[in-house]
Amino acid sequence: MPRPILATIHPQAIRHNLQRVRSAAPDAKLMCVTKANAYGHGIERAFEGMRAADGFAVLELEEAQRLRRLDWRGPILLLEGVFELRDLELCSRLGVWHTVHCDEQIDWLAAHKTQIAHRVFLKMNSGMNRLGFTPERFRSAYARLSALPQVEEISFVTHFSDADGPRGIAHQLEVFMQVTEDLPGERSACNSAGALIFGGEERARNDWVRPGIVLYGSAPDYPQRTAQDWGLQPAMTLSTKVIGVQNLKAGDTVGYGSAFTADGPMKLGVIACGYADGYPRHCGTGAPVLVNGVRTRLLGRVSMDMICVDLTPVPEAGVGSEVVLWGRSPSTGTVLSIDEVAAAAGTVGYELMCAVAPRVPVVSDEEGQRK
Repeated sequence: MPRPILATIHPQAIRHNLQRVRSAAPDAKLMCVTKANAYGHGIERAFEGMRAADGFAVLELEEAQRLRRLDWRGPILLLEGVFELRDLELCSRLGVWHTVHCDEQIDWLAAHKTQIAHRVFLKMNSGMNRLGFTPERFRSAYARLSALPQVEEISFVTHFSDADGPRGIAHQLEVFMQVTEDLPGERSACNSAGALIFGGEERARNDWVRPGIVLYGSAPDYPQRTAQDWGLQPAMTLSTKVIGVQNLKAGDTVGYGSAFTADGPMKLGVIACGYADGYPRHCGTGAPVLVNGVRTRLLGRVSMDMICVDLTPVPEAGVGSEVVLWGRSPSTGTVLSIDEVAAAAGTVGYELMCAVAPRVPVVSDEEGQRK
């Protein structure tokens, strides 16, 4: 028998979350972001919940190939564009749209020999200061692209740095819309936070929104608002079982470094999960966990393969009892948000989703098979 740890993907939750974005940004088309293997959920499993999408956005051409093998014939955008000239040939063969964010990518297009003209998304650095042309250089980049026979259609894209914070999007959106105002082409600006928070506003309306984290059930502006506040459902449940029990007395310590000391009699459960499974080592005593659907806490340090939890609130629990590290309890339906666990580790839900280790079996609850 394998260890009892399991990651379960819930395509129905992804369908629900996708519809939640549609209701928040009703005038936009949805480009589902499936980079990083669909944020650790697996492109093939997540795709079952995203069939109602208008398009997909990926980081690598290999991800685009996987979507085409799933018989997706609609738009796919390469978010960072191509990384060298020869990538353009595969873009042509796959019918992939790609971002253009630097002069070198325009040079490669100019040198590309093709009979199939490309659709590109010209990226503006409107204040994020990662990729893209500055507003001052944007129109000259547009002029260069417009003159190329290799380019069929030009759309416009930018990325918000503070859609989930108090600064908001106004300072970037104003620049983006002002510079592109009289240029023909579709526009894409809103990410998950932008779509949920500002998607219904006239000023933020654009042709494409690019939801990512929200599709997987994490709140883009946690802790200001929770996934429950947004009406989101967890797309992944990381579950395991209790594999051992210890009865402690006052003064007994737990785990490496004796990081927890019992102040009285208590029942401790050992569960099959550790940092080698992708659970964050920086979680410590107090991090939330569900046992038999009941909320309890982690005790001491996270080990490579094991975690200790407090069974005092769950006196009936023992070896074989259900444990949920994040997601939805199969037995009770109780939800433990991945955002809460991430906060206990001083990180964000994105990292936990992407960090589930290859040794953890993964199953879709619509397939019933381990992958």
